[in-house]
Amino acid sequence: MARTFVMVKPDGVRRGLVGEVIRRFEQKGLKLRAMKLIQVSSELAAQHYAEHQPKPFYGDLIAFITSGPSVPMVFEGREAVTVARTLMGATDPVKAQPGTLRGDFGIEITENMVHGSDSAESAEREISLYFAPHEIV
Repeated sequence: MARTFVMVKPDGVRRGLVGEVIRRFEQKGLKLRAMKLIQVSSELAAQHYAEHQPKPFYGDLIAFITSGPSVPMVFEGREAVTVARTLMGATDPVKAQPGTLRGDFGIEITENMVHGSDSAESAEREISLYFAPHEIV
């Protein structure tokens, strides 16, 4: 079974949508293997978004992800990365289809409520940033 990393961002936590995110992923058949409520530090945010460092929006990414609690999670299932990204919808909520998390709940591209790994390699890297092996069941 494949694993993927999903994180409800500060806007999703503030809006009380953590349960809805979990419900949709579990309804689809993915299994929740790890979860915690954290305040992402500037250092962790810098590691998470390292590939975006040279981009003009990098500072905004760091400021937003550190602006309040987030809920990182590990889900497992058949083609977990692809399934998770389909459930989340397009990064820009204006372009996200109704029925997806971002299409139904997204406000704007900078506050799109949920992050998900874009590949198996990214999932492995992101899971290791947020979880120790013993934290995943």
